Amino acid sequence: MALPLFLLQTNDMQPIVILKRPVPGLSDSQLAKFTATACKAARLRGTVTVLVGGNREIRALNLRFKGNNRSTDVLSFPAPIFVRGFAGDIAISADTAARNARALGHSASDEIRILVLHGVLHLAGYDHESDNGEMADREQFMRKQLGLPMGLIQRNTGPKAARRKTKWAARRPVPART
Repeated sequence: MALPLFLLQTNDMQPIVILKRPVPGLSDSQLAKFTATACKAARLRGTVTVLVGGNREIRALNLRFKGNNRSTDVLSFPAPIFVRGFAGDIAISADTAARNARALGHSASDEIRILVLHGVLHLAGYDHESDNGEMADREQFMRKQLGLPMGLIQRNTGPKAARRKTKWAARRPVPART
């Protein structure tokens, strides 16, 4: 599928990519190019930093900045409003991305791109927790434009996700009432 012309035009924003964990089929320059394209498609201005690390690093960031003592697939940290020329940071767990890619039947490099797109949308001001599906619609549209498999929000909602959540809840031990 050919990308729309506006996505192929050059973008003066050069993301900063730090690949602390190697991802098969993905170089730092490829990820930087994809990030710039996703930022342009989301109309996000300013530099973005992308860190691809391991579960331990992402867990430490999640605890320090979000108060959650667990690893996750992607974290986004928008820049303060008074900082000009910088949009924010995205941190991705290569371990979680690889596990999800295997389970979903696509490459780890595609999963990293999906997570970058998700993080870029958060940096652009979208919030799937409170926007009544606006971010999900935008992510699905952009995912198709960028030639990516099923997006993060799409796979975490709907009937299949509900079955996964029900299955998971059934395995959780029920706390004893006193």
